Amino acid sequence: MTIPGRIPSDHPLEPGRVRPAGMAADWARAVRILDGAREVCLACHIRPDGDALGSMLAVAHALRQRDGSSGQRIIASFGDQPFEIPKILRFLPGADLLSPPDSYPARPQVMVTFDAASPDRLGLLEASAARAEELIVLDHHASNTRFGTLHLIDPAAAATAVLAHDLIDALGVPITRDIALGLYAGIVTDTGSFKYSSTSPRVHQIAAQLLATGIEPGAVAQELWDSAPFGYLGMLSLVLGRAVLEPAAAAGHGLVWTTVSRADRAVYGLHYDVAESVIDLLRRTDEADVAVVLKESEDGRWMVSSRSKGKVDVGRACTRAGGGGHRNAAGFTAPGTVEEAMAGLRDYLADGADSSR
Repeated sequence: MTIPGRIPSDHPLEPGRVRPAGMAADWARAVRILDGAREVCLACHIRPDGDALGSMLAVAHALRQRDGSSGQRIIASFGDQPFEIPKILRFLPGADLLSPPDSYPARPQVMVTFDAASPDRLGLLEASAARAEELIVLDHHASNTRFGTLHLIDPAAAATAVLAHDLIDALGVPITRDIALGLYAGIVTDTGSFKYSSTSPRVHQIAAQLLATGIEPGAVAQELWDSAPFGYLGMLSLVLGRAVLEPAAAAGHGLVWTTVSRADRAVYGLHYDVAESVIDLLRRTDEADVAVVLKESEDGRWMVSSRSKGKVDVGRACTRAGGGGHRNAAGFTAPGTVEEAMAGLRDYLADGADSSR
């Protein structure tokens, strides 16, 4: 089988993939802006996942390797303090391309954001985004607030990495192994290893192109999901042991939820990152359409992640709670107590239930 060098954004294997009228002009304008910039500043959302960081690093590599771009300064960062790459993402090539947020330009000539649905998701870089001469927003969240000067937003895309792939293609840059690793990490993260309904024929076509560069999918899976310190098992026994099932919640579709506190992690000396995978275990519960995990950050706030099997729109519920996301995967930040966060979320989930499913 021959893997094409490029896969156009309106690839016929993906139904409905042709973007709305006017989008082609936006993509062409994005290329012109990037071509003419002396400095391009890239930023992904705080506490980056594989899609956010993988997409940003892939585009950073692409901009670095373009012919004739040697005079262009490329800066990439995310607005966390302390500035630390999540452990499970340290295998991605390009750590040397990253700069801490305190060295990020205050007034970027051109800034590109990745996987951030609203400016507050940029953390310490939100102010820089507000002052950028050109702000290109690359994202696939339907809840995106359109806070840029140019929006490359497609809620039908399975991952921001798909849009990053299309941007790299539009720039005329061939896909190298380093670029492929970032894009592949983003795609497998946001498709749940190709399990979710957002996985389209074109997603598999892109994955085939990326794998053709020589990356090893098993090695990527090992880094993202299949390794953890022994203490993780102890933490799981605590947080899963306190899981609560509410069959009547979410308009009778069922809710299962639990918490991961700072104390739970401290017992085993674990970083916040390890709590991210708990929801993938919780969502297996047969009796609940919705799974929710509240994870306590180092500053005492609760980072709420939710997943739906399709009967409840958690994206709408989380947007009402001040966050955002997709129909089947979304989240928000709760500054108060667990009880307060769950009380509001229960109401929103009931309103977000789809009785036709």
